[in-house]
Amino acid sequence: MNTNNDKVLLEVNEQGIATVTLNNPDKHNAFDDAIIKQLTEIFNDISKRDDISVMILASNGKSFSAGADLGWMKRMASYSYEDNLKDANALAQMLKALNFLPQTTIAKIQGAAFGGAVGLASCCDIVIASTKASFCLSEVKLGLIPATISPYVVDTIGLKASRRYFQTAERFFSDKAQSLGLVDEVVSPELLTDEVNSMVAKLLVNGSQARRQAKKLSQDVAFQPIDENLLRDTSERIAAIRVSTEGQEGLTAFFEKRAPNW
Repeated sequence: MNTNNDKVLLEVNEQGIATVTLNNPDKHNAFDDAIIKQLTEIFNDISKRDDISVMILASNGKSFSAGADLGWMKRMASYSYEDNLKDANALAQMLKALNFLPQTTIAKIQGAAFGGAVGLASCCDIVIASTKASFCLSEVKLGLIPATISPYVVDTIGLKASRRYFQTAERFFSDKAQSLGLVDEVVSPELLTDEVNSMVAKLLVNGSQARRQAKKLSQDVAFQPIDENLLRDTSERIAAIRVSTEGQEGLTAFFEKRAPNW
C-alpha cells in the first residue's frame, strides 16, 4: 500500500513483516504535517493487526531523515501559538503511536538522521545503523528545542548526554550513537539490509505474543518502585502467560526438544 503520493510506503510480506518506508529522498526524507498524519495512521493501523509481527522503519535515498521539512517550518513560523500547539501535538501523537506499537520495531538507518529523526530512532526497539549514518539534535541552531521528541531521546541516551547534545547540536556518528545507547548495531553500508534481516530472523524464533508482552513489560516496569504492587503485577503476568496457548506450546516444545509451532 502506498500513501501520501508515495512519500510513505507500506509493505507487508507473508511472514508478517511490515516495512514502513519514508520515500521523499529529494528532500532527504524530511517530514511535514501531511507525512506525520500518514505515519500516525499507518502506525495506528499496524498496532491493530495481529498478522504483523515486526515493523521495520526505513527510508529511501542517501539520508534516513532530515527531520522537519523546511517549507513546513516556514509555515509554522507564521502560525499562532494555538496553531503551533495543535501542530506540535500531531507530531507528539505520531511519536507516541510509534513508541507504543505492540509489535517489535526496528529502525534501519543508512544516512543522516537529524532533529525529529532522532526521535523516530529513539521510539524504536532496535536501531541498526550504517557506518555512514550520522545524528544531530539540531533544533537549537534554529533557536528551537527538541521538545516533542525529548521524552524518548532522554529515555534512550540518558539525561547527561541529552543535556549536552540538546544544547550543542553537535553532529555525531554511528560509533558515538552506539556508545550512547541510541544505536544497537553498526555495520558497513553493504551489510545493512542483511543485518536487519538477521535481526528479524532472531525475533521470529520467539513467540509473537510473548514478544508483545515482553515489550510492554519493559515499558511498564521501568523506573517503578519494587513494592508489593509491582511484585503482584509481574507475578500475575508470568502466571497468565504460562497458561496461555503460546506459553503452553513453548514449554511443551522445549521439554519435547522440538521447535515450537509458531
